Amino acid sequence: MAPIIRIVNLTKKFGDFTAVDHLNLEVEEGEILGILGPNGAGKTTTLLMLTTVIKPTEGTAYIGSYDVTKEPDKARTLVGMAFQEPKLLWVDSPWDILNWHAKVCGLTPDERRKRVRWVLEELELWNDRFKSVHAFSGGMRKRVEIAKILIQRPKIAIVDEPTAQVDVVGKHRIWNMLRDLRYEGSTILLATNELYEADALSDRVAIMHKGKLLVCDEPKKLKDSIPGGDVVEITLEKDASDKVLEELKEIPRVANVLAIKQNHLKIYLNQAEEVLPKITEFFMRMNVQVRSIRMSEPSLDDVFAHYTGLTIEEAQRE
Repeated sequence: MAPIIRIVNLTKKFGDFTAVDHLNLEVEEGEILGILGPNGAGKTTTLLMLTTVIKPTEGTAYIGSYDVTKEPDKARTLVGMAFQEPKLLWVDSPWDILNWHAKVCGLTPDERRKRVRWVLEELELWNDRFKSVHAFSGGMRKRVEIAKILIQRPKIAIVDEPTAQVDVVGKHRIWNMLRDLRYEGSTILLATNELYEADALSDRVAIMHKGKLLVCDEPKKLKDSIPGGDVVEITLEKDASDKVLEELKEIPRVANVLAIKQNHLKIYLNQAEEVLPKITEFFMRMNVQVRSIRMSEPSLDDVFAHYTGLTIEEAQRE
């Protein structure tokens, strides 16, 4: 079966700055593909090209069988998008905005009433349905933006930072509604910089950094691909010297050492139960006091760090 989205050498430049750099990616029908990366990775620019909001500088993408550069009007018929920054009419209420959106999507008056009421109740906006969105918090405005996709139920749902500024309970509610949307037949493209969100929702995760696609696979396979299947986090009483960091890397079965801070180390290794005693002996021999030790499995942040040398948080600051 042909992929429902096919991206071919997709590139976008703004002057001398390359926001998306020859991106190649395929999305299968019915999957949730997470696009993970820090702000500035090129996620939003990619989504805006797929929805024909902006034109590629080079390359193209196919939405179904439609080339976004040659048949943008036809491509748009398959797509719905919830933007990173809510696109709302500030003088309107959630009821007016969503009812208008449902009408544009071709729903009958009876369908509009039922679906708008359903989504407002599910997102806990029913009691505020006639209030001006101008007075809403960022999280409430974001819920109105997400509601558009849930009302439209497009063939391809493109969602940019779906739970930004939304509280924890609201996040889980939106995640469940997006899963239900997929089960009803939508393919979902999800751009996020939240590691847990990408891991929890996605069938596959595409990791982007500085406009380039680094890797794309199932979350578990990405985490299993890191050399050193175990992660040991060690917090020291004082900052570790460069000499300590270099000698730590020489311990057998230690695959990599990443200094999150100079006194907070992430050590990637194999057979942690055998290597950990050697690591503690090493710190004692070097007269470095250890405050705490914690073992865990790799995360998507570890995958990102493996490919870039930076955590998502560090890349965000860059």
